[in-house]
Amino acid sequence: MKAIIVGGGIGGLTTALMLRSRGIGCEIFEQADTIRELGVGINTLPHAMRELAGLGLLQKLDDVAIRTDQLYYLNRHGQEVWREARGIDAGHDVPQFSIHRGRLQGVIHRAVEERLGPEAIHTGCRLGAFTQDEGGVTAYFFDRTGAHIHTARGDILIGADGIHSRVRETLFPNEGPPCWNGLMLWRGARDWPLFLTGKSMIVAGGLNAKVVIYPIAEGSSPASRLTNWAVLVKVGEGNAPPPRKEDWSRPGRREDLMPHVARFCVPYIDVRSLISATPEFYEYPTCDRDPLPYWSSGRVTLLGDAAHPMYPVGSNGASQAIIDARCLADVLVRAEHPRQALLEYEKKRLPMTADIVRSNRRGGPEGVIDAVEQLAPDGFDNVDNVLSYSQREAIVRGYATKAGFAAVPGLAAVRA
Repeated sequence: MKAIIVGGGIGGLTTALMLRSRGIGCEIFEQADTIRELGVGINTLPHAMRELAGLGLLQKLDDVAIRTDQLYYLNRHGQEVWREARGIDAGHDVPQFSIHRGRLQGVIHRAVEERLGPEAIHTGCRLGAFTQDEGGVTAYFFDRTGAHIHTARGDILIGADGIHSRVRETLFPNEGPPCWNGLMLWRGARDWPLFLTGKSMIVAGGLNAKVVIYPIAEGSSPASRLTNWAVLVKVGEGNAPPPRKEDWSRPGRREDLMPHVARFCVPYIDVRSLISATPEFYEYPTCDRDPLPYWSSGRVTLLGDAAHPMYPVGSNGASQAIIDARCLADVLVRAEHPRQALLEYEKKRLPMTADIVRSNRRGGPEGVIDAVEQLAPDGFDNVDNVLSYSQREAIVRGYATKAGFAAVPGLAAVRA
């Protein structure tokens, strides 16, 4: 069997490794001219790290990441709403990693080159069209000028080409643009003095604005870390047309961001100084798409953000793509026919990821902050008098169970 993978991001590259480990051949086609280590910080949760550890990547990731040990949810006044252990400290057998997205992709990319050979990755290849017949699927790739440069033939085609997926667009030509909820995200990273344990993550804010801060790598000295920050602010109404595709991931403007930063009081770190000292940062609209009725059509299927783009809450986007990759590889190696495998993959993964997409629209686990602010917008003397421990736990634990990374009972939660 041979798979054509469209997209050389985290999902596509991980899929290649999963297929290779099960004796299934594949080629990757990426539209960018090179696979570069771009982006800022993300979190990979234990359920996804378990899959990457199974591919033998744990030590290489450990070398470039931070093992997250604590997560704090604070209101905009800096009062603690919820705190819990994460990763190994929560009883998992593998860590939760806070890591630069580019470094995560780089580790997986190098493993693909080592195990499949660099010739398995084709860059500068934009998918134009694909056709299917009884014997397989044929994909046609073009360069930036529109010239045809490659024709690939395989048993299946996997669209791992992101939220603007060409494969998805072909399967659902009338879907339209991504859904924008009116939230804008600014993200950056800066070498900064460590705070708390040096491995802690903070989410602080309220209904209309939040800030997320966590270290993603060792710093320039033992007393510092490369510290990722993100500010998420409601700047428009939901269901508005999203910004133009070419405006995604554009450099942010300090005059747009800093008035929002003044909303936050975080006791463990000077957020305003951290952001002011960051020389460059980027702006992203937070978009997703409605869950699809199906992912697979004949010998073609979707994976990762092409299948289930979701709002960036709950640290789940890349993690779910990694789990997709393992699930797809497992069903392919067992099935009698590729079409049967793709339907089984869809049956296993589509309902669960659709549920996460919908939950993220409601705020995900960070919704515990919103719930407290609705009841106590000016702060509180005792959070248990605002929302009981069991009520707060239900919000956070319910999401963890839904997304598949619930921790060992009795170890994860810490009372304020």
